[in-house]
Amino acid sequence: MKKILSFCVAISISSISYAQTQSSNPIDIDDAKALIEAYISPLGNSLGAGLNNGWYNTAKPHKLGGFDVTLTANFVLITEEVKSFTIKDIVKGGMFNGNGSSSTILGGNNEDGLINLLLPDSTTTVIQLPNGLDIPTIPLPMLQAGIGLIKGTEVNVRYIPDLKFGNSGKVGVIGFGIKHDILQWLPIVDKVPIDLSIQAGYTKITSNIELIDPSGNISTPTIANLDIAATTINLLLSKKLLMFTPYVGVGYNSSKTSFFADGKYNFVDDQYIPVEALTEFEFETKNNLRANIGFRFNITILALQANYTFSEYPTATLGIGISVR
Repeated sequence: MKKILSFCVAISISSISYAQTQSSNPIDIDDAKALIEAYISPLGNSLGAGLNNGWYNTAKPHKLGGFDVTLTANFVLITEEVKSFTIKDIVKGGMFNGNGSSSTILGGNNEDGLINLLLPDSTTTVIQLPNGLDIPTIPLPMLQAGIGLIKGTEVNVRYIPDLKFGNSGKVGVIGFGIKHDILQWLPIVDKVPIDLSIQAGYTKITSNIELIDPSGNISTPTIANLDIAATTINLLLSKKLLMFTPYVGVGYNSSKTSFFADGKYNFVDDQYIPVEALTEFEFETKNNLRANIGFRFNITILALQANYTFSEYPTATLGIGISVR
């Protein structure tokens, strides 16, 4: 996180300083934000894809008073397409220039990620963009509960209170979902021995990390926040065959990522250079279509599930829970 924040702060301050001396060229501020978004947003988008999975394992809502408690593990698979970006496709020229490709936060070592930075005094320096995490998949566990209401309607809740990770960070999750049987409103068709529902879910993950200044010059820790809000809407179809229930779903994912850090930073390129800045970015909403296929296997009240989602950020899901009615 330190290197990521250093990168954001360095790019932001450079673009602001440049814009103050080159007021006729505001596009450089947009270029700075575009570079930061190109680097960080694949992480938010992949987490958003994971948050949008695990909501269902059948198209049939619970009956009135029926309920389930389910634990799922969503594995977002990182494809080559989201591991890098082409610099010239991101920046428009002016303050920033570059012809190579650069790693995103999900990529690996950044051998070619070099940009030419035009400074306010008209001199030029070269900045090496940061490496990525180089991970093949992002696991995202999720605990949720659902209960059946009237008229073939089921509501779901996800909640994880703020949990600490490491010595200086915490993360929390909250989400709400709904599933509704639509066959009941279609005369004649409602007699077909299948289940057809519409489902929607919203999940938000909030995280923050305290960045302590090792130099001791700053007594108050800096807090960096990365928040992701994810929404999904799906049309579901399933057919129960004794203890086995295969299902399919089609719909879309939407996710929105916000990155914020406020305070004084004493690190730029690993040198303790005092800098005071405000860094806040809200990335554009990411929308994409999705298709999902899976099955549920019931042993009395125990429900096992597995499914795979086809999208820009493909996701495999495994789950276990108890389900009544």
